[in-house]
Formats: sequence, structure tokens, C-alpha cells
Amino acid sequence: MAERHGIPARLTVAELDAIIADPPAWLVQSRANRTSKRPVWVTLTCDICGFSEAARPKKWWPEFTYVSCDYHDIWDLPDPAPGLSRTEVDGVGASFIGVVDS
Repeated sequence: MAERHGIPARLTVAELDAIIADPPAWLVQSRANRTSKRPVWVTLTCDICGFSEAARPKKWWPEFTYVSCDYHDIWDLPDPAPGLSRTEVDGVGASFIGVVDS
């Protein structure tokens, strides 16, 4: 990761101290990801048929209301609560669509 961001393989103590004191954004994000706030693996289970698979959650995944296999119709899920709109998120796991009611 450091090489990708132009940090040489060897640093002086002063250079290392400077990076620690004022870390670049990618390092801050990398350290934040180590807090175990998000699990490394999750089990996705279709709310329609019950099919399950393990997947690595992505940072861009919102909190899903429902998850369904990509071949089911959206109409097979319960309607959103009154006043809420529904958004579909493709590309969840290998074969799922996430549904967010907000």
C-alpha cells in the first residue's frame, strides 16, 4: 500500500514521525477499517426463498431493508411502509440485490 502511494521502502525516523503525526487520507481510512466495525464476512440470505451465501461486505453497501436473489421480482417483497421510497442496489454478493427503504 505504501509503495502504491509513493512512500519509499526505507524511511528515516523523522520521515516516519511526520507520517504518523499527519497521516495521508488513505492511511487514516486503512486504520479506521481495522476497528472491526464491519465484519470481514457476512451471510446474505434471500428474504424470498432463503438461499444463502457468504460475502465480503463492501464499504459502499448501505443498511439493507431486504436482500433477494437477483432473479426474483421486486414485487415478491413486502411493499415499503407508507411514506418510504424503495431503492435497489445491484452487485451485492455474487447473486443478490439489496433493497433499501428510506
